[in-house]
Order: sequence, then C-alpha cells, then structure tokens
Amino acid sequence: MSLFLEHPPQPGAQALYTEADIAGMESARRRRNRGWLALAVSVVILLGLSFWPSPYVIQQPGPVFNTLGSVTIKDKEVPLVTVKDAKTYETSGSLDMLTVQAVGNREKRPSWFEVALAWFAPSKAIVPVESVFPEGVTTEEREAENAALMVDSQQDAVAAALTELDYEFPAQLAVGQVADGAPADGKLKVDDEILAVNDVAVSDLVSLRKAIAENGTQSAAVFEVARAGVPTTVSITPVDATAADGESTSIIGVATKVLYDFPVDVTIQLDNVGGPSAGMMFALGIIDKMTPGALNGGEQVAGTGTIDAEGVVGPIGGIRQKLYGAVDAGAEYFLAPEANCNEVVGHVPDGIRVLSVATLDDALAALDAVASSKGIDALASCELAEAAG
Repeated sequence: MSLFLEHPPQPGAQALYTEADIAGMESARRRRNRGWLALAVSVVILLGLSFWPSPYVIQQPGPVFNTLGSVTIKDKEVPLVTVKDAKTYETSGSLDMLTVQAVGNREKRPSWFEVALAWFAPSKAIVPVESVFPEGVTTEEREAENAALMVDSQQDAVAAALTELDYEFPAQLAVGQVADGAPADGKLKVDDEILAVNDVAVSDLVSLRKAIAENGTQSAAVFEVARAGVPTTVSITPVDATAADGESTSIIGVATKVLYDFPVDVTIQLDNVGGPSAGMMFALGIIDKMTPGALNGGEQVAGTGTIDAEGVVGPIGGIRQKLYGAVDAGAEYFLAPEANCNEVVGHVPDGIRVLSVATLDDALAALDAVASSKGIDALASCELAEAAG
C-alpha cells in the first residue's frame, strides 16, 4: 500500500515515504551529482583547451616612427632620415610610418584564449599562421626576406624623392634573388648587373621580360652581366610558366632589383623593421627635409604604401591595424594607398581622416591641402574611390 500526503506536512509533522519514493529521490540526487560533475569536467577541459596553441597568429598595431624625427640605434639617438651633399631645411609636425606586429609564429602560436580576446578587439586581426609564416620558411628566413625588402624599398623611396626633385641619376637592373632549381640557379648570382640579352640592351624589368619572351624556351639566351664589376656572359634556357594574369610566359627564375647611383647621400636608419610598406612615407620625409617649409604644415600625418622609382604607390598589408596605430600616435590624417580602399571603407576609427593616394604626386597634393587647410574636401577619399570602382 502506497502512503502519501495530500497536503504539505505541518511544522513538527513527519513526512512518510515509501521505499520506492526514497529510491527515486536517491536516483535523482545521483543524476544531479553526475550533471554537476560533467559540467565541472567540461569547464576544466575548456579551460585547458583555451590555453592550447591555435593555428592562427594575431596582427596588431606596432611601433610608429616619424620619418622627420629620430630613432634609437644601439642606445644612440639618430635621425631616421639623414641627407648629405644637399641643402636641408627644418621640418615640423610628423610624417609617421606605421608597422604591424604579429603575435605568435609557427614555432610559438597564440592560445585559443588569446585568439578569443583578440576577436573582440577592432584593432586586431586573426589570420592563419600560414598566411604570415609559410610552411617550409623559418622565422629567420622570413625576417631576412623582410629586411631585404626594407632595403629595396628605401632605395626606391630615395629614387622617387630625387626624381620628384628633378635630380638625374643612372640606374641599373640587377639580380635580387635566384629561385632554387630555376634555370638561372647556379648561373646568375644576387647583385649581378644584367646588361643585355642576346645582344639587346635591357634597362628595366619590362625590357628584360620582353627579351626573355622573344627568346622563347627552345634555345638558350645569352645574358651579358657585370659581376662585381667584371663583365661575363652566361647561357640560360627559359622555361614556360603561367603569369598572374593567367597568360603563358617564359621565365628564368630570378627576381630583379634596381641599383642606383644617387647624386645625393641619403641614409635611412631603422632597426628591426622589415617589408616594403614604408616606401611612400620615406619618400615624403626625404622631400620634406630637402625643400623649404613643412610639407604637412606642422600637422601630424600618418600613412603607408609601397613606392617605386616612378612614384607609383602600391598596396600593403595590415592597413586596419595601421589605422589604429595612427590614431594612437595622435595623427589626424592618414594617407592610404588607393588599392587598399576596399579594406578601409567601414573600418576607419574615430578621430582620423583617410585620404586616398595612388602616386607620390597625390600624396604631395594631399599634404599641401592639409598644410593650407584648403581643398581638403576636394581630395580623393577611399569612399569616393570605392564608389568610382
């Protein structure tokens, strides 16, 4: 016979339960305990996994350097840009170049907990580790490549600045890198000056590509080079390859650079910063030091972008992080490569105005408007560039 109470027991009364009731309550208690235990184990596992290395790295704003100012090299403060053999002038304000830091690398990746925190920070980006540190390339090799790109960008910046200032100087195409196993491997060396191909003089990358294409892949092309000042010839048979635009082309497997003989001695000193993205700001800093007055009117201006000897400004990576770096440094204006505008629109932090530039002349026009406070609204912006596109 089952015993039960129709009403709750009164104070002091004793509840009556059957063995079945007691067994049921004990089973429920055990289920609750197992549930709490499972929850506790899950929390412990999640906490443990949160500190497990992720397959990502975190990009965030890095140090900001004023190309008109100074930097510390080996515990000594020196000008970032120094110009000799030409008259220089006082500058004011700033022309800031920006950097991006990568938190983590292939050997030491950020934890899932760090990735989760970065997800909520608009100044940070989470990217696959392979996009920053390619497989098969060590951190040391990547740093060496970025250092080489920095040196090349500085030379191109000097060339662009001096060209803008109407200086003339000779330039010679040279080998910048030779791919392992490529037709040129073992035949051409870094810094070899490429003078001619099949008795046809070459002066730039366009003429070199044309000469290689005209030779084709059926026979060897004769390259006339100067190696450490000594003329020599090498025979290289190009191979077929597919260019970035999908077209078939002939290659020998080298990357080129340009060696300049400048009439003005320009030195750029900057440690532990790599890549080509500061080229435009280097060029502007050089021009500012070599011309009367302040290009920026004494304002704080930041910017980024590669540059070539003709003054063409190219796209860079990490522009959103650089925008936040510029704001943190106090810049009110930001010069952005036109080719990066699709990454800029909708992601501009408060307190800074972004101006779109495609050439060094565009950048100089923007600085002139900033300095005079006239015509700024008529300048190109990323919003207008995107609308036009």
